[in-house]
Order: sequence, then structure tokens, then C-alpha cells
Amino acid sequence: MRCFPMLLLLAACADSSLYADMAFTDASGTASTAGEPAPPGGGGETEEDSLVLPPAQTDVYVFIPNPERDTLTRLNVDSLEIRTVPVGDEPTVARTTPDYRSAIVFNRGGDSVSIVDADSLESVEVEVRDEFNQMVLSPDGLYAVLWHDIASERADDPPPSGVQSFNECSFVNVAQKAHFPMAVGFNPKSVVFTPDGSTAAVVSDQYLAIIDLRDPVPFPTLIAISDELVDPPVAEEVVLAPDASYAFVRQVGADDLAVVDIDAGTVDRVPLGADPTDLDLSPDGLSAVVVARDLLSVLVISVADPLAPPVAVPFPSTSAFGSIAFAPQGDVALLYTNGLPIDRYAVWDVAAGSIVERSLVKPVASLAITPTGGSAMIFHTQGDAPGVDPFSPFLGEYAVTLVSLADFRSNPIKLPGEPISFANANNGRYGYFAMEQQYWLGVVDYLTLLHEEVALSSLPEFVGVLPDLDPENGVEPPAWASQDHPLGRITLYDPVSSTTDTVTGFELNSEIEDGS
Repeated sequence: MRCFPMLLLLAACADSSLYADMAFTDASGTASTAGEPAPPGGGGETEEDSLVLPPAQTDVYVFIPNPERDTLTRLNVDSLEIRTVPVGDEPTVARTTPDYRSAIVFNRGGDSVSIVDADSLESVEVEVRDEFNQMVLSPDGLYAVLWHDIASERADDPPPSGVQSFNECSFVNVAQKAHFPMAVGFNPKSVVFTPDGSTAAVVSDQYLAIIDLRDPVPFPTLIAISDELVDPPVAEEVVLAPDASYAFVRQVGADDLAVVDIDAGTVDRVPLGADPTDLDLSPDGLSAVVVARDLLSVLVISVADPLAPPVAVPFPSTSAFGSIAFAPQGDVALLYTNGLPIDRYAVWDVAAGSIVERSLVKPVASLAITPTGGSAMIFHTQGDAPGVDPFSPFLGEYAVTLVSLADFRSNPIKLPGEPISFANANNGRYGYFAMEQQYWLGVVDYLTLLHEEVALSSLPEFVGVLPDLDPENGVEPPAWASQDHPLGRITLYDPVSSTTDTVTGFELNSEIEDGS
């Protein structure tokens, strides 16, 4: 029997707290072993977005785009009612606004966005510029932004039907159903926003485009990141101060950080001493944090005084960590690398200014910290670190390690297949993952660090968890796993009762199969 309770509204669930965009790839580059410094450069850190995003969700609905049938399916998780409506040509990405009122669908084949009312399913289609492959929503859900990312091109992308520009973005006002196209510089990489959604910044190879989204007609202000007119270093990453005072830009091969004064439209540079490999904004918005792998240090730059010399926090050893992940509270961050086959990670106590290194059974492919900051899920490469024990049960195998960030208990788990999707519940109790060619859903309990396997009747593609809308009632939100099936299939899982419900057939005769 089905035992999911009615869920109430709390907060957006199609955000990074549920889905971290993780690259499950083997580490590459020159090996670095304990006691030996890594060579300069080494392998590049991987921080790419998923090419196909999971279905979108609200507090009670899961929205699933059907690209082969040009439709969007809405599944009511409480009642299991299914409704399917037409959208544009080849819908590939669906997102939901933070207020849960709208589903925003990118129709890749039709070069359009469908804005769908979550309750009535009434839809308005808005045309955008041609040949885009990326879409994000502003934090307030007022704008959908689309662009073409050359690095995210796929083999199955439709060939361009005519001329193609690589300098453009489309900003779609969700409330007004209005389209604002703009040129932002060659090869836009990413779009970031201030927390209130009032300002957007688009970083391209050579420019930073600043857009005031409070203007009735948004228009970009372009700022050249480099003074070099011939062969300037290519911009890779940008973070934006919460008050839109400054933007910080990391460039490939540059041994400094570009600091953009947005009001003045000027660019200054903070010397770093080495090419940085990762750039993040601290959760409190007070610091831009750079990982300098070749310097074996984390460099902290004050947002209030960005041109002051960075404060360096050295690594405890010669392990060349190149990436950083902050806990939501900002008191702890994890350092790791997926550019070198290093079987360890490090814990940065931000307040104390200390970094402690810890061992792992295998090198890191990627990791995610739970929304409460209490635990981490570390996915490992199939490849091994140099000098690995030839009798290790993890030799040549995929694996995941569960870590308590309270006392650093850990549980490494050997996996029969490559992880392809994962999600964490907002309350931090349970996590879920799916693997390539494995007919089950992995369930992890972050309290006990134990795992369970839930059988699925089709191969899983994506997993998700509805938000915990009332943390005080002790009810765990359901998880779901969408699966590869010609008619569409999704399984709902209750972690408390360990029961499942499977819904098959999104457009034809739907069936409900009770499970246990």
C-alpha cells in the first residue's frame, strides 16, 4: 500500500541542495603519491554540468519532459495522478520556480521555452535565440537564461539549420512571458546571480556581461576581463558578490585573479603566484576562495577589500588538492582533487584556519555535502592511486564512501557499476544514487552510514527527493527514480516503510504497481 503523506510547501527543491552537478570520470594526469609533491599543472579539475538534467519537481509534483513526443508529464506524488500536456519541439530540460507555481521547459528542437502553470498546466511558448543547449533560472525564478556552451555540445545535438552565433544569451521573463536577447561575448561559460536575483553576470572567454534584472528592458554591460587584445587568457569561472559590488573571475593559465568593480566597470588583479584550479564564494558571501593546487594552499580574498593580499591557508602535506566544496553553514569545507589519482581528501576548519588530511580507499571522482552539512557522499574513480594494495577489495572497482562530518566515521562501499545520478534529502538523513546498467536504487542512511538496495524493474536514469516540508513531524519525504522505459516509468520510495510504488506509462494507459 501507498503511505506517503500529503506534503506542504517549504522551499525550492530543484536546486543544488538536491542535485549536485557532478562528473563521474576517472582521475587523469601525472600521479602524486604521499610524500612527493605533485608536478605543476597535473590533470585538470573536472567541474562540469550534467548534459541532461533530471526531471523538475515541486512540493507534490514531478515534471518529466518527453523529448520524443514533445510533451511534459506531471506526476502528483501524493495521489499518483498523471497528466501529460504538449509543449514545444524536443523538450530536454525542465525546471521549477522556487514558488512552485511554474515549470519552465527548454524545447531544444524548437528553440523555445514553455512556461507551464504547475496546477492548471496551461502553457505559453516563448521563442528564444537558435541553437542553445543550456538553461538556468534566477534564484527568484523570475528569469530563465539560455545560451550555447561549446563545452557542453553533444553528439546528438541537431545540426544548425542556418547561421549560428556563439555570443548570445536569451533572458526570458517568466512572469511577463517576454524575451530579451543579448550579445554577451564569445563562448559564454556560465551565468551567476546575486541571491535576490536582481543582477546576473555572464562570463565568456574574454568578457564579463553584467545585467540589471530590475530594468524593464534588461541590457548587458560588457567589461573586458583582460587588457591583452591578442590571445588573452580565457576566462573559466566567475563568482559574484551578494551586493553586486564585485565579480571575481578565474582565467586559464593566469597566475592572478581578475577583480571586476561592477559600478566603475574597471578590472584590477590580485596576484596569486600560481594558476588557480577552483574558485568559490564562501556561503556567507564575505570571501572569494581560491584553490591554488600548485601552491598547496587555499587563498582567501575579502569581498569587502578585494585588492588586499590574500590570506593563505597551507595544505598539511604535499597532496595537491584542486577543488573545494563548502558545507552550507560555511564553517567547514572539503578539499579534494579529481585531476590527480590521490586517495585522500582534506577538511578545512574555516574558523580555526586549519586543514587536516584524511585517507580514502580510492581517488575521488566527485563529492557532495548534505544540505544540513552533517555528512558527505564521496564517489570514487574506477582507477586506483599509485601504490595501492594489490589485495584491496576496491582494486579496479567503482566505490562510494559515506562520511560523517561530525566525527569523521566513514563507510566505503564497493559498487558494481558507475554512478550516474544522485540526490540528498534536504533534512540530511537519506541519500540516493543510481548506477549504469544496475536495476536498483541505492539508499544511504547518513545517521548509521548503512546502505540498502531497492530493486527496480527498469534501468534508472535520474533520482530525486521531495523536500522535507515539516522537519518537526518526523516524516521522511519520498524519493523517486525515473527509469528507461518506452512508455515512461518512475518509482517512488518511502524510506521509513521501505515500500515502493511504480507508475508506468506517461501518455498511454498508466498502471500503478504496488511494491514492498
